[in-house]
Amino acid sequence: MRVWAVGVAIAATMGSAWGADAAPAVAPAASAATSTGLDGRIQDVKGDVIRLNRDLLVLEEELLFPASTQVVVFVSMDVGKLFALDSVQVKLDDKIVANYLYTPLEVQALHRGGVQRLYLGNLRAGEHQLVAFFTGGGPHERDYRRGATIKIDKGTDPKYIELRIKDSTGKLQPEFDVKVWQ
Repeated sequence: MRVWAVGVAIAATMGSAWGADAAPAVAPAASAATSTGLDGRIQDVKGDVIRLNRDLLVLEEELLFPASTQVVVFVSMDVGKLFALDSVQVKLDDKIVANYLYTPLEVQALHRGGVQRLYLGNLRAGEHQLVAFFTGGGPHERDYRRGATIKIDKGTDPKYIELRIKDSTGKLQPEFDVKVWQ
Protein backbone atom coordinates (compact mmCIF):
# COMPACT_ATOMS: atom_id res chain seq x y z
CA MET A 1 0.00 0.00 0.00
CA ARG A 2 2.83 2.37 0.88
CA VAL A 3 4.67 1.62 -2.43
CA TRP A 4 1.57 2.48 -4.46
CA ALA A 5 1.18 5.78 -2.62
CA VAL A 6 4.83 6.70 -3.29
CA GLY A 7 4.43 5.77 -6.97
CA VAL A 8 1.34 8.00 -7.28
CA ALA A 9 3.15 10.86 -5.57
CA ILE A 10 6.14 10.57 -7.92
CA ALA A 11 3.87 10.41 -10.98
CA ALA A 12 1.98 13.49 -9.81
CA THR A 13 5.24 15.37 -9.22
CA MET A 14 6.68 14.36 -12.62
CA GLY A 15 3.47 15.22 -14.41
CA SER A 16 3.41 18.70 -12.93
CA ALA A 17 7.12 19.23 -13.68
CA TRP A 18 6.79 18.26 -17.36
CA GLY A 19 3.52 19.94 -17.99
CA ALA A 20 0.52 18.47 -19.73
CA ASP A 21 2.06 18.42 -23.26
CA ALA A 22 5.48 16.93 -22.44
CA ALA A 23 4.37 13.85 -20.50
CA PRO A 24 2.69 11.93 -23.39
CA ALA A 25 5.59 12.59 -25.83
CA VAL A 26 8.27 11.30 -23.43
CA ALA A 27 6.34 8.27 -22.11
CA PRO A 28 6.11 6.23 -25.38
CA ALA A 29 9.82 6.74 -26.21
CA ALA A 30 10.85 5.70 -22.70
CA SER A 31 8.46 2.76 -22.88
CA ALA A 32 9.93 1.53 -26.18
CA ALA A 33 13.51 1.79 -24.87
CA THR A 34 12.54 -0.01 -21.68
CA SER A 35 10.73 -2.70 -23.68
CA THR A 36 13.75 -3.35 -25.92
CA GLY A 37 16.10 -3.56 -22.94
CA LEU A 38 13.67 -5.81 -21.12
CA ASP A 39 13.36 -8.16 -24.11
CA GLY A 40 17.14 -8.51 -24.24
CA ARG A 41 17.35 -9.27 -20.54
CA ILE A 42 14.54 -11.84 -20.86
CA GLN A 43 16.40 -13.58 -23.71
CA ASP A 44 19.60 -13.62 -21.60
CA VAL A 45 17.73 -15.17 -18.68
CA LYS A 46 16.15 -17.79 -20.99
CA GLY A 47 19.60 -18.73 -22.28
CA ASP A 48 20.92 -19.01 -18.71
CA VAL A 49 17.98 -21.24 -17.72
CA ILE A 50 18.54 -23.55 -20.72
CA ARG A 51 22.27 -23.89 -19.91
CA LEU A 52 21.50 -24.51 -16.23
CA ASN A 53 18.88 -27.15 -17.13
CA ARG A 54 21.39 -28.94 -19.38
CA ASP A 55 24.03 -28.92 -16.63
CA LEU A 56 21.52 -30.22 -14.07
CA LEU A 57 20.45 -33.09 -16.36
CA VAL A 58 24.08 -34.13 -16.86
CA LEU A 59 24.74 -33.94 -13.11
CA GLU A 60 21.56 -35.90 -12.34
CA GLU A 61 22.57 -38.68 -14.74
CA GLU A 62 26.07 -38.84 -13.25
CA LEU A 63 24.70 -39.01 -9.70
CA LEU A 64 21.85 -41.45 -10.32
CA PHE A 65 23.69 -43.72 -12.76
CA PRO A 66 27.43 -43.74 -11.96
CA ALA A 67 29.63 -45.37 -14.59
CA SER A 68 30.59 -48.23 -12.26
CA THR A 69 26.97 -49.49 -12.09
CA GLN A 70 25.47 -48.11 -15.31
CA VAL A 71 23.75 -50.34 -17.85
CA VAL A 72 22.08 -48.98 -21.00
CA VAL A 73 19.89 -50.94 -23.43
CA PHE A 74 19.32 -49.72 -26.99
CA VAL A 75 17.04 -50.95 -29.80
CA SER A 76 18.01 -50.81 -33.47
CA MET A 77 16.59 -52.23 -36.67
CA ASP A 78 18.41 -53.27 -39.84
CA VAL A 79 16.16 -53.12 -42.93
CA GLY A 80 13.10 -54.50 -41.13
CA LYS A 81 11.10 -55.60 -44.18
CA LEU A 82 10.30 -59.00 -42.68
CA PHE A 83 9.17 -57.75 -39.27
CA ALA A 84 6.82 -54.92 -38.26
CA LEU A 85 7.77 -54.03 -34.67
CA ASP A 86 4.90 -53.42 -32.23
CA SER A 87 6.55 -53.64 -28.80
CA VAL A 88 9.64 -54.63 -26.84
CA GLN A 89 9.85 -55.94 -23.28
CA VAL A 90 13.16 -56.24 -21.43
CA LYS A 91 13.76 -58.40 -18.36
CA LEU A 92 16.92 -58.15 -16.33
CA ASP A 93 17.43 -60.98 -13.84
CA ASP A 94 13.75 -62.01 -14.18
CA LYS A 95 12.55 -58.48 -13.39
CA ILE A 96 10.79 -56.41 -16.06
CA VAL A 97 12.77 -53.20 -16.45
CA ALA A 98 11.30 -51.83 -19.69
CA ASN A 99 8.16 -52.12 -21.80
CA TYR A 100 7.73 -50.02 -24.90
CA LEU A 101 4.90 -49.83 -27.43
CA TYR A 102 5.99 -48.32 -30.76
CA THR A 103 4.09 -45.88 -32.95
CA PRO A 104 4.38 -46.13 -36.75
CA LEU A 105 6.56 -42.99 -36.82
CA GLU A 106 8.97 -44.47 -34.28
CA VAL A 107 9.24 -47.67 -36.33
CA GLN A 108 9.97 -45.57 -39.44
CA ALA A 109 12.73 -43.78 -37.52
CA LEU A 110 14.27 -47.15 -36.59
CA HIS A 111 14.06 -48.24 -40.26
CA ARG A 112 15.99 -45.11 -41.25
CA GLY A 113 18.86 -46.06 -38.92
CA GLY A 114 17.66 -44.58 -35.66
CA VAL A 115 18.64 -46.09 -32.34
CA GLN A 116 16.40 -45.80 -29.29
CA ARG A 117 17.62 -45.80 -25.71
CA LEU A 118 15.13 -48.19 -24.14
CA TYR A 119 16.54 -48.49 -20.63
CA LEU A 120 19.07 -46.75 -18.41
CA GLY A 121 19.67 -48.16 -14.95
CA ASN A 122 22.06 -49.44 -12.32
CA LEU A 123 23.40 -52.96 -12.09
CA ARG A 124 25.81 -54.32 -9.53
CA ALA A 125 28.98 -56.09 -10.63
CA GLY A 126 28.63 -59.79 -11.40
CA GLU A 127 26.81 -62.08 -13.82
CA HIS A 128 23.29 -61.18 -14.97
CA GLN A 129 20.78 -62.41 -17.55
CA LEU A 130 19.00 -60.10 -19.99
CA VAL A 131 15.93 -61.34 -21.90
CA ALA A 132 14.24 -59.25 -24.59
CA PHE A 133 10.85 -60.07 -26.11
CA PHE A 134 9.92 -58.58 -29.48
CA THR A 135 6.27 -58.52 -30.58
CA GLY A 136 5.05 -57.61 -34.05
CA GLY A 137 3.95 -58.83 -37.44
CA GLY A 138 6.13 -61.18 -39.42
CA PRO A 139 6.10 -62.59 -42.93
CA HIS A 140 2.80 -63.77 -44.32
CA GLU A 141 0.91 -61.46 -41.92
CA ARG A 142 1.63 -63.73 -38.95
CA ASP A 143 1.97 -62.41 -35.41
CA TYR A 144 5.44 -62.89 -33.97
CA ARG A 145 6.65 -62.95 -30.39
CA ARG A 146 10.31 -63.80 -30.28
CA GLY A 147 12.91 -63.52 -27.60
CA ALA A 148 16.65 -63.06 -27.32
CA THR A 149 18.70 -63.94 -24.24
CA ILE A 150 22.22 -63.04 -23.18
CA LYS A 151 24.31 -63.49 -20.07
CA ILE A 152 26.14 -60.33 -19.07
CA ASP A 153 29.25 -60.15 -16.93
CA LYS A 154 29.05 -56.65 -15.42
CA GLY A 155 32.32 -55.20 -14.20
CA THR A 156 33.10 -51.68 -13.04
CA ASP A 157 32.76 -50.17 -16.51
CA PRO A 158 29.40 -49.08 -17.93
CA LYS A 159 27.63 -51.71 -20.09
CA TYR A 160 26.02 -50.79 -23.41
CA ILE A 161 23.71 -53.43 -24.88
CA GLU A 162 22.10 -53.25 -28.33
CA LEU A 163 18.98 -55.25 -29.18
CA ARG A 164 19.14 -55.68 -32.95
CA ILE A 165 16.35 -56.72 -35.30
CA LYS A 166 17.70 -57.92 -38.65
CA ASP A 167 16.24 -59.50 -41.76
CA SER A 168 17.55 -62.92 -42.75
CA THR A 169 16.89 -63.02 -46.48
CA GLY A 170 18.15 -66.61 -46.71
CA LYS A 171 15.55 -67.85 -44.21
CA LEU A 172 12.98 -65.15 -45.10
CA GLN A 173 12.51 -64.51 -41.38
CA PRO A 174 13.51 -61.79 -38.95
CA GLU A 175 16.43 -62.42 -36.60
CA PHE A 176 16.79 -60.97 -33.13
CA ASP A 177 20.17 -60.74 -31.48
CA VAL A 178 21.89 -58.91 -28.66
CA LYS A 179 25.24 -57.17 -28.95
CA VAL A 180 27.27 -55.98 -25.97
CA TRP A 181 29.41 -52.95 -26.79
CA GLN A 182 32.83 -52.67 -25.17
